[in-house]
Amino acid sequence: MSDDDAQMMNSERAPEPVGLYPHARRVGNLLFLSGVGPRERGTKKIPGVELDEYGNIVSYDIETQCRSVFQNVRYILEDAGSSWDKIVDVTVFLTNMKADFAAYNRLYAEYFADNQPCRTTIEISSLPTPIAIELKVIATIE
Repeated sequence: MSDDDAQMMNSERAPEPVGLYPHARRVGNLLFLSGVGPRERGTKKIPGVELDEYGNIVSYDIETQCRSVFQNVRYILEDAGSSWDKIVDVTVFLTNMKADFAAYNRLYAEYFADNQPCRTTIEISSLPTPIAIELKVIATIE
C-alpha cells in the first residue's frame, strides 16, 4: 500500500495524540479515526474530570466528557474533509458501564438522531489517560 492509498490526517483543533499515531487515516473512501477522548488541545485539561495532586481521578462528569469527545470527533472529521453525518461505525470504550451507560446512551441518541451508525460499546478497566470514555470511529469521505 502506498502513502497515497493510506493518507495520514491530523487536526489542528483536536487534542494531540498521546502516542505515535495520526488522528485519522484515509483509505479509499473510508476515514479511520484513532481513539478519541475528551482532552482539550494544547492542555492536559480534561473536561469533566477532577484529579488529585497525583493525577488520580477524584470525580468525573460523564456527560461533560461525552460532549467533549463528540466535539473532538467532529473536529477530526471536518478537518479531514468528512462530516458527522458520514459516520458509519462507532466503537465506544467506557471505564464504568454500570454507572455511565445510561447517560452516554442518552447523549449518543441526541447527537446521532439523524445518523445512526453501527455501534459497539465495550467496558474496559482503564484508558491511557484519566478519562472515562473513548470513541473509535469509521466514516466515509469523498
